[in-house]
Amino acid sequence: MIVNPHSRNGATGRRWKALQTGLRGALGPFDVEHTRAPRDAERIAREGVRAGIERVIVAGGDGTVNEVVSGLLAAELGGYAELGVLPLGTGGDFARSLGIPRGLDGAVELLAAGKSRQIDAGRISYLDAALQNASTYFVNVASLGISGLIDQLVNRATKRFGGGVSFLIGTVKAIARHRSQHVTLRVDGEVVHDAPLVLAAAANGRYFGGGMYISPEARLDDGLLDVVLVSDLSKRAMLSKLPLIYSGKHLDDPDCRFLRGRVIEAEATPGSVLLDIDGEALGALPARMDVVPNAISVIGAAE
Repeated sequence: MIVNPHSRNGATGRRWKALQTGLRGALGPFDVEHTRAPRDAERIAREGVRAGIERVIVAGGDGTVNEVVSGLLAAELGGYAELGVLPLGTGGDFARSLGIPRGLDGAVELLAAGKSRQIDAGRISYLDAALQNASTYFVNVASLGISGLIDQLVNRATKRFGGGVSFLIGTVKAIARHRSQHVTLRVDGEVVHDAPLVLAAAANGRYFGGGMYISPEARLDDGLLDVVLVSDLSKRAMLSKLPLIYSGKHLDDPDCRFLRGRVIEAEATPGSVLLDIDGEALGALPARMDVVPNAISVIGAAE
Protein backbone atom coordinates (compact mmCIF):
# COMPACT_ATOMS: atom_id res chain seq x y z
CA MET A 1 0.00 0.00 0.00
CA ILE A 2 1.58 3.26 -1.18
CA VAL A 3 0.01 6.08 0.83
CA ASN A 4 0.24 9.76 -0.06
CA PRO A 5 -0.47 11.44 3.30
CA HIS A 6 -0.73 14.86 1.60
CA SER A 7 -3.55 13.84 -0.76
CA ARG A 8 -6.94 15.52 -0.42
CA ASN A 9 -5.34 18.50 1.30
CA GLY A 10 -3.71 16.30 3.96
CA ALA A 11 -6.91 14.44 4.90
CA THR A 12 -5.43 11.06 3.94
CA GLY A 13 -2.59 11.47 6.43
CA ARG A 14 -4.92 12.58 9.19
CA ARG A 15 -7.29 9.66 8.63
CA TRP A 16 -4.77 6.93 7.91
CA LYS A 17 -4.52 5.34 11.36
CA ALA A 18 -8.28 4.98 11.55
CA LEU A 19 -8.55 3.77 7.95
CA GLN A 20 -5.94 1.04 7.96
CA THR A 21 -7.60 -1.10 10.64
CA GLY A 22 -10.69 -1.48 8.49
CA LEU A 23 -8.60 -1.99 5.36
CA ARG A 24 -6.63 -4.84 6.93
CA GLY A 25 -9.88 -6.49 7.97
CA ALA A 26 -11.19 -6.33 4.40
CA LEU A 27 -8.01 -6.95 2.43
CA GLY A 28 -5.79 -8.96 4.75
CA PRO A 29 -2.22 -8.06 5.69
CA PHE A 30 -0.26 -5.53 3.66
CA ASP A 31 2.89 -3.46 3.98
CA VAL A 32 2.64 0.33 4.01
CA GLU A 33 4.96 2.93 2.49
CA HIS A 34 4.27 6.65 2.84
CA THR A 35 5.46 9.07 0.17
CA ARG A 36 7.65 11.86 1.47
CA ALA A 37 8.48 13.93 -1.61
CA PRO A 38 7.35 14.49 -5.21
CA ARG A 39 7.95 11.43 -7.46
CA ASP A 40 8.67 9.30 -4.36
CA ALA A 41 5.94 6.83 -5.35
CA GLU A 42 7.88 6.02 -8.53
CA ARG A 43 10.80 4.75 -6.48
CA ILE A 44 8.68 2.91 -3.93
CA ALA A 45 6.71 1.05 -6.60
CA ARG A 46 9.80 0.19 -8.63
CA GLU A 47 11.76 -1.10 -5.64
CA GLY A 48 8.80 -3.05 -4.29
CA VAL A 49 8.08 -4.88 -7.53
CA ARG A 50 11.76 -5.64 -8.07
CA ALA A 51 11.73 -7.18 -4.58
CA GLY A 52 8.86 -9.49 -5.57
CA ILE A 53 5.69 -7.53 -4.69
CA GLU A 54 2.88 -8.59 -7.04
CA ARG A 55 0.13 -6.18 -5.99
CA VAL A 56 0.52 -2.44 -5.45
CA ILE A 57 -2.39 -0.41 -4.07
CA VAL A 58 -2.32 3.37 -4.28
CA ALA A 59 -4.02 5.25 -1.43
CA GLY A 60 -4.03 8.75 -2.88
CA GLY A 61 -4.98 10.73 -5.94
CA ASP A 62 -4.36 10.83 -9.66
CA GLY A 63 -0.86 12.21 -9.26
CA THR A 64 0.21 9.34 -7.02
CA VAL A 65 -1.31 6.78 -9.40
CA ASN A 66 0.60 8.42 -12.23
CA GLU A 67 3.86 8.20 -10.31
CA VAL A 68 3.37 4.50 -9.58
CA VAL A 69 2.53 3.64 -13.19
CA SER A 70 5.37 5.81 -14.52
CA GLY A 71 7.85 4.17 -12.16
CA LEU A 72 6.82 0.68 -13.22
CA LEU A 73 6.59 1.31 -16.97
CA ALA A 74 9.87 3.24 -17.16
CA ALA A 75 11.56 0.24 -15.52
CA GLU A 76 9.71 -2.22 -17.82
CA LEU A 77 7.91 -3.72 -14.81
CA GLY A 78 4.32 -3.13 -15.93
CA GLY A 79 3.69 -6.83 -16.46
CA TYR A 80 4.96 -7.93 -13.05
CA ALA A 81 2.36 -6.47 -10.69
CA GLU A 82 -1.32 -5.57 -10.44
CA LEU A 83 -2.38 -2.03 -9.57
CA GLY A 84 -5.19 -1.19 -7.16
CA VAL A 85 -6.65 2.26 -6.45
CA LEU A 86 -8.18 3.67 -3.28
CA PRO A 87 -9.45 7.08 -4.47
CA LEU A 88 -8.30 9.33 -1.63
CA GLY A 89 -7.12 12.28 -3.72
CA THR A 90 -8.60 15.60 -4.75
CA GLY A 91 -9.73 14.85 -8.31
CA GLY A 92 -10.18 11.08 -8.48
CA ASP A 93 -10.64 11.21 -12.26
CA PHE A 94 -8.76 7.99 -13.01
CA ALA A 95 -10.95 6.12 -10.52
CA ARG A 96 -14.03 7.59 -12.25
CA SER A 97 -12.72 6.43 -15.62
CA LEU A 98 -12.22 2.95 -14.18
CA GLY A 99 -15.69 2.85 -12.67
CA ILE A 100 -14.34 2.64 -9.12
CA PRO A 101 -16.76 4.15 -6.56
CA ARG A 102 -15.67 7.33 -4.84
CA GLY A 103 -16.93 5.91 -1.56
CA LEU A 104 -14.23 4.00 0.27
CA ASP A 105 -16.45 1.00 1.09
CA GLY A 106 -17.27 0.38 -2.55
CA ALA A 107 -13.65 0.79 -3.65
CA VAL A 108 -12.45 -1.65 -0.97
CA GLU A 109 -15.12 -4.16 -1.99
CA LEU A 110 -13.78 -4.16 -5.55
CA LEU A 111 -10.20 -4.56 -4.33
CA ALA A 112 -11.18 -7.46 -2.09
CA ALA A 113 -12.88 -9.23 -5.03
CA GLY A 114 -9.52 -9.09 -6.81
CA LYS A 115 -10.81 -9.13 -10.39
CA SER A 116 -8.40 -7.38 -12.74
CA ARG A 117 -8.13 -6.32 -16.37
CA GLN A 118 -5.38 -5.00 -18.58
CA ILE A 119 -5.53 -1.37 -19.68
CA ASP A 120 -3.47 0.86 -21.94
CA ALA A 121 -1.27 3.77 -20.91
CA GLY A 122 0.15 6.75 -22.72
CA ARG A 123 3.77 7.78 -23.10
CA ILE A 124 4.70 11.44 -23.44
CA SER A 125 7.88 13.36 -24.23
CA TYR A 126 7.88 17.11 -23.53
CA LEU A 127 9.88 20.06 -22.16
CA ASP A 128 10.22 20.34 -18.39
CA ALA A 129 10.21 23.58 -16.37
CA ALA A 130 13.85 24.20 -17.35
CA LEU A 131 12.98 23.66 -21.04
CA GLN A 132 14.94 20.40 -21.06
CA ASN A 133 13.72 17.24 -22.76
CA ALA A 134 11.79 14.95 -20.40
CA SER A 135 9.47 11.96 -20.66
CA THR A 136 6.97 10.10 -18.53
CA TYR A 137 3.74 8.08 -18.79
CA PHE A 138 0.05 8.76 -18.18
CA VAL A 139 -2.89 6.44 -17.59
CA ASN A 140 -5.82 8.84 -17.76
CA VAL A 141 -5.47 12.08 -19.77
CA ALA A 142 -2.65 14.25 -21.06
CA SER A 143 -3.76 17.66 -22.27
CA LEU A 144 -2.42 21.03 -23.30
CA GLY A 145 -3.54 24.63 -23.21
CA ILE A 146 -5.74 26.01 -20.45
CA SER A 147 -5.63 22.71 -18.50
CA GLY A 148 -1.98 23.22 -17.54
CA LEU A 149 -2.82 26.63 -16.08
CA ILE A 150 -5.79 25.13 -14.22
CA ASP A 151 -3.45 22.58 -12.60
CA GLN A 152 -1.11 25.31 -11.44
CA LEU A 153 -3.92 27.35 -9.91
CA VAL A 154 -5.53 24.35 -8.20
CA ASN A 155 -2.25 23.16 -6.72
CA ARG A 156 -1.43 26.63 -5.36
CA ALA A 157 -4.80 26.97 -3.63
CA THR A 158 -6.46 25.15 -0.77
CA LYS A 159 -8.30 21.94 -1.66
CA ARG A 160 -10.42 21.85 1.46
CA PHE A 161 -13.63 22.17 -0.59
CA GLY A 162 -12.99 18.89 -2.42
CA GLY A 163 -11.93 18.01 -5.94
CA GLY A 164 -14.94 19.14 -7.93
CA VAL A 165 -15.16 22.59 -6.35
CA SER A 166 -11.38 23.08 -6.36
CA PHE A 167 -11.12 22.38 -10.08
CA LEU A 168 -14.21 24.45 -10.89
CA ILE A 169 -12.76 27.48 -9.08
CA GLY A 170 -9.38 26.88 -10.74
CA THR A 171 -11.05 26.63 -14.15
CA VAL A 172 -12.93 29.92 -13.77
CA LYS A 173 -9.72 31.66 -12.65
CA ALA A 174 -7.81 30.13 -15.57
CA ILE A 175 -10.41 31.34 -18.08
CA ALA A 176 -9.90 34.88 -16.79
CA ARG A 177 -6.13 34.64 -17.33
CA HIS A 178 -5.88 32.39 -20.39
CA ARG A 179 -4.34 33.62 -23.66
CA SER A 180 -4.64 31.13 -26.51
CA GLN A 181 -1.38 30.27 -28.29
CA HIS A 182 -0.79 28.93 -31.80
CA VAL A 183 -0.48 25.14 -31.80
CA THR A 184 0.19 22.72 -34.64
CA LEU A 185 -1.32 19.34 -33.84
CA ARG A 186 -0.79 16.09 -35.72
CA VAL A 187 -2.66 12.81 -35.23
CA ASP A 188 -0.91 9.80 -36.73
CA GLY A 189 1.16 12.14 -38.89
CA GLU A 190 -1.73 14.22 -40.29
CA VAL A 191 -2.06 17.90 -39.40
CA VAL A 192 -5.51 18.31 -37.80
CA HIS A 193 -5.08 21.78 -36.27
CA ASP A 194 -2.77 24.70 -37.05
CA ALA A 195 -4.11 27.74 -35.20
CA PRO A 196 -4.66 29.06 -31.66
CA LEU A 197 -6.67 26.78 -29.38
CA VAL A 198 -8.07 26.64 -25.86
CA LEU A 199 -7.51 22.96 -25.17
CA ALA A 200 -6.40 19.69 -26.70
CA ALA A 201 -6.64 16.43 -24.78
CA ALA A 202 -5.25 12.98 -25.52
CA ALA A 203 -7.60 10.79 -23.49
CA ASN A 204 -7.12 7.22 -22.40
CA GLY A 205 -9.80 7.65 -19.70
CA ARG A 206 -13.06 9.60 -19.80
CA TYR A 207 -12.77 12.17 -17.00
CA PHE A 208 -10.36 14.91 -15.99
CA GLY A 209 -10.38 18.22 -14.11
CA GLY A 210 -12.25 16.95 -11.05
CA GLY A 211 -15.16 15.32 -12.88
CA MET A 212 -15.28 16.94 -16.33
CA TYR A 213 -16.59 14.35 -18.81
CA ILE A 214 -14.00 15.27 -21.40
CA SER A 215 -14.08 12.13 -23.58
CA PRO A 216 -17.28 10.12 -23.06
CA GLU A 217 -16.43 7.53 -25.72
CA ALA A 218 -12.84 6.80 -24.64
CA ARG A 219 -11.91 3.25 -23.70
CA LEU A 220 -8.99 2.29 -21.51
CA ASP A 221 -8.20 -0.85 -23.50
CA ASP A 222 -8.79 -0.09 -27.20
CA GLY A 223 -5.18 0.70 -28.18
CA LEU A 224 -6.11 4.27 -29.11
CA LEU A 225 -6.11 7.76 -27.61
CA ASP A 226 -9.24 9.90 -28.05
CA VAL A 227 -8.31 13.42 -29.10
CA VAL A 228 -10.53 16.34 -28.07
CA LEU A 229 -9.87 19.77 -29.61
CA VAL A 230 -11.48 23.01 -28.41
CA SER A 231 -10.98 25.93 -30.80
CA ASP A 232 -9.95 29.42 -29.75
CA LEU A 233 -12.89 31.06 -27.94
CA SER A 234 -13.69 34.27 -26.15
CA LYS A 235 -13.73 34.17 -22.36
CA ARG A 236 -17.51 34.59 -22.39
CA ALA A 237 -17.87 31.61 -24.73
CA MET A 238 -15.54 29.48 -22.59
CA LEU A 239 -17.64 30.18 -19.51
CA SER A 240 -20.89 29.45 -21.33
CA LYS A 241 -19.61 26.10 -22.63
CA LEU A 242 -18.16 24.93 -19.32
CA PRO A 243 -21.34 23.07 -18.24
CA LEU A 244 -21.25 21.12 -21.52
CA ILE A 245 -17.88 19.59 -20.65
CA TYR A 246 -19.12 18.41 -17.25
CA SER A 247 -22.06 16.66 -18.90
CA GLY A 248 -20.28 15.36 -22.00
CA LYS A 249 -22.61 17.34 -24.27
CA HIS A 250 -19.69 19.21 -25.85
CA LEU A 251 -19.55 16.27 -28.29
CA ASP A 252 -22.22 18.11 -30.29
CA ASP A 253 -20.65 21.56 -30.08
CA PRO A 254 -19.30 23.01 -33.36
CA ASP A 255 -16.28 24.50 -31.57
CA CYS A 256 -15.12 21.02 -30.51
CA ARG A 257 -13.56 18.33 -32.66
CA PHE A 258 -12.99 14.64 -31.88
CA LEU A 259 -10.51 12.20 -33.39
CA ARG A 260 -8.73 8.97 -32.47
CA GLY A 261 -5.15 7.94 -33.03
CA ARG A 262 -2.05 6.21 -31.75
CA VAL A 263 0.45 9.09 -31.98
CA ILE A 264 -0.29 12.75 -31.20
CA GLU A 265 2.33 15.45 -31.80
CA ALA A 266 1.89 19.06 -30.67
CA GLU A 267 4.19 21.94 -31.55
CA ALA A 268 4.27 25.52 -30.29
CA THR A 269 6.81 28.12 -29.27
CA PRO A 270 8.90 26.15 -26.73
CA GLY A 271 7.55 26.62 -23.20
CA SER A 272 4.58 28.76 -24.27
CA VAL A 273 1.82 26.14 -23.91
CA LEU A 274 1.50 24.24 -20.63
CA LEU A 275 0.75 20.53 -20.24
CA ASP A 276 -1.51 18.68 -17.84
CA ILE A 277 -0.38 15.07 -17.29
CA ASP A 278 -2.86 13.10 -15.15
CA GLY A 279 -3.78 16.24 -13.25
CA GLU A 280 -0.26 17.55 -12.75
CA ALA A 281 1.38 20.54 -14.49
CA LEU A 282 4.69 18.89 -15.40
CA GLY A 283 5.91 20.79 -18.45
CA ALA A 284 5.15 22.38 -21.79
CA LEU A 285 5.14 21.95 -25.56
CA PRO A 286 6.49 20.69 -27.87
CA ALA A 287 5.29 17.20 -26.95
CA ARG A 288 4.72 13.77 -28.44
CA MET A 289 2.15 11.33 -27.03
CA ASP A 290 1.65 7.71 -28.03
CA VAL A 291 -0.36 4.80 -26.69
CA VAL A 292 1.20 1.79 -24.91
CA PRO A 293 -1.30 -1.07 -25.37
CA ASN A 294 -1.98 -3.50 -22.51
CA ALA A 295 0.49 -1.64 -20.32
CA ILE A 296 -0.69 -2.69 -16.85
CA SER A 297 -3.28 -4.76 -14.97
CA VAL A 298 -5.72 -2.89 -12.72
CA ILE A 299 -7.78 -4.49 -9.94
CA GLY A 300 -11.45 -3.59 -9.68
CA ALA A 301 -11.70 -1.88 -13.05
CA ALA A 302 -15.06 -2.06 -14.83
CA GLU A 303 -15.13 -3.52 -18.34
